[in-house]
Amino acid sequence: MVQPHLPSSSPLRPLHPPTAFKVALPVPTKPVRNAVGEWEDEFRAGLLSATPHLRAFAMSLIGQREAADDLVQDTLVRALQNRDRFEPGTNLQAWLFTLLRNVFYSDHRKRRREVEDVDGLYAAKLSTPPEQPGSVAFAALQVALAKIPEEQREAVLLVGAEGYSYEEAAEICATKVGTIKSRVNRARRRLAELLGHEGDGDVGQDGITG
Repeated sequence: MVQPHLPSSSPLRPLHPPTAFKVALPVPTKPVRNAVGEWEDEFRAGLLSATPHLRAFAMSLIGQREAADDLVQDTLVRALQNRDRFEPGTNLQAWLFTLLRNVFYSDHRKRRREVEDVDGLYAAKLSTPPEQPGSVAFAALQVALAKIPEEQREAVLLVGAEGYSYEEAAEICATKVGTIKSRVNRARRRLAELLGHEGDGDVGQDGITG
């Protein structure tokens, strides 16, 4: 009787899945900076870039350097505290001007002391020697700006000095476009009178003469 051939016993080998079933491990990559962190950097850079414009606007509103610097500082702090309210992609500087104006009217205006210039002492501090005609003209403009109402001053500065459109200025000042146009026109006429330009033309887009 022929005995059936039995394969010799051998240890079992582990089964390996086909290549197609192998799980691909992620390739190590360089760490990517968080998008929120990048936005924070851009926001802070925007604050630094807008600071000189904020300081000029604050100085024109208040007329005192230390008080203007305090106003700008308070505005920047408020901006950092409320940065979640700023919509990325919109005009950051216009948002900051709106914030500065709100801080000015809510806080600084209440604490500010009105500058009395009965003897012309304040105006004298703004004057410069005659050999610097450009500086003299700028100082004269500062004095004239200080003599017009605040609402007219801020309107003509936003449109004439900062280059905002009437629509943008109206949004910053939280008023109507027609109101801004009226304030700018009245401010220019008054500045022209104060600067002695009644017969030479109105005050134009540069904030001095047109």
